[in-house]
Amino acid sequence: MSEGSSLLSSQPMGTFDAEGNYIPRVVTEDNLVGTDLTALVGNSVLEFDDGDLVSGIVVKIDHDEVLLDIGFKSEGVIPARELSIRNDADPADIVSLGERIECLVLQKEDKEGRLVLSKKRAQYEKAWANIEELKTRDEIVKGVVIEVVKGGLIVDIGLRGFLPASLVELRRVRELQPYIGKTVEAKIIELDRNRNNVVLSRRAWLEETQKEQRGDFLNNLKPGERRHGVISSVVNFGAFVDLGGMDGLIHVSELSWKHIDHPSQVVAVGDEVDVEVLDVDFSKERISLSLKATQSDPWQVFADSHAVDQLVYGRVTKLVPFGAFIQVGDGIEGLVHISEMAAHHVDSPDQVVTAGEELWVKIIELDTARRRISLSIKQAAEGGEVSEEYREAFGSHAYDSEGNYIGGIEYGEFTPETEAQAAWAEYATEAAPKDDAADETADETVDETASDVAEESPDGE
Repeated sequence: MSEGSSLLSSQPMGTFDAEGNYIPRVVTEDNLVGTDLTALVGNSVLEFDDGDLVSGIVVKIDHDEVLLDIGFKSEGVIPARELSIRNDADPADIVSLGERIECLVLQKEDKEGRLVLSKKRAQYEKAWANIEELKTRDEIVKGVVIEVVKGGLIVDIGLRGFLPASLVELRRVRELQPYIGKTVEAKIIELDRNRNNVVLSRRAWLEETQKEQRGDFLNNLKPGERRHGVISSVVNFGAFVDLGGMDGLIHVSELSWKHIDHPSQVVAVGDEVDVEVLDVDFSKERISLSLKATQSDPWQVFADSHAVDQLVYGRVTKLVPFGAFIQVGDGIEGLVHISEMAAHHVDSPDQVVTAGEELWVKIIELDTARRRISLSIKQAAEGGEVSEEYREAFGSHAYDSEGNYIGGIEYGEFTPETEAQAAWAEYATEAAPKDDAADETADETVDETASDVAEESPDGE
């Protein structure tokens, strides 16, 4: 308490006159006796330098700026671009009247004599210090996704943190727009203040938080068992399956028994599949799966339903110097060696067959161990038992009790009803034994007939 105040407090209160009017006590003008007026004035005038942090109350919000009362001779002004790290943000969405905020001094005076401030820069300085500390302690950051940019997301963590698309989830996501406005947690994997660069990984956080769950999941997964899942991603080397706790990989070689050029020929994202577990790698947390293991092996099915010396119908798929490959079933090919193409000598397979041609062949070897089938065109011309899947097409009257074809034109009345019947009928007719009385030169033309059969094999088209 000043000396002047002490003197006043010792004075009696005011008095009343005879009519009852109040007469206040006299207050002298020297009640500041002993007070340093220069010091009082000096303490009431604030001084700021660029880069200083100041605190004040929001007194006005416009579309392009916010005014802040910081006790200076005039209000400080915060341009809209200095309010937030968010681009094109509405000032009214960032601050509210009466709110106390902290800002950094950008300029001591603008052309109107006002102090120019930045809330964004103050937030940025504080955020950097906080993030550096979190990175040192290997802790997570939390922020709202504010923008989708090329290659990822921008997360508001007090500054603009970049979250690459490949690190948003445990597997890469294609659509990033749904993350806008969501609060995410992430690990800081790269920090460079000089370049203003902060790279985040939500996947690292997910992997860390789900590590125990993944361990339990892997422990409960046994090779040989079958699981139901959903195709979550299709890549060049295979397809990933969400098993309800982790993703497993079906390598392209395990997608189909048939040869495929790309996994998309077999599966698509969203497909529900049953798969067999091939292997569980605990150290790398990898699961190998097979789709084809849950399906019948077409080769084994063919081997179980066919036998050596049976006749089958096929299509020429490829010519090679040593023969021709014939497709005789769904994904099943056999080889006709050049020596089995015709009764006469053949220099090149294209002298007998062409790619795409359909013809009858005989199975002369069925190697289940090596999954190989040897076929013969010249032996097919001699006739024999037709494999069971073709018998229905011809009708039972076209075969004898042993399944040999007897419905050729030379063997009785038979009218082919299908292209397959016609093709075999032609083979049987060509290979039928000759009547000695019919042709005195039969012996001279046997080789020529066999050659014609091989070179002019029937076309099932």
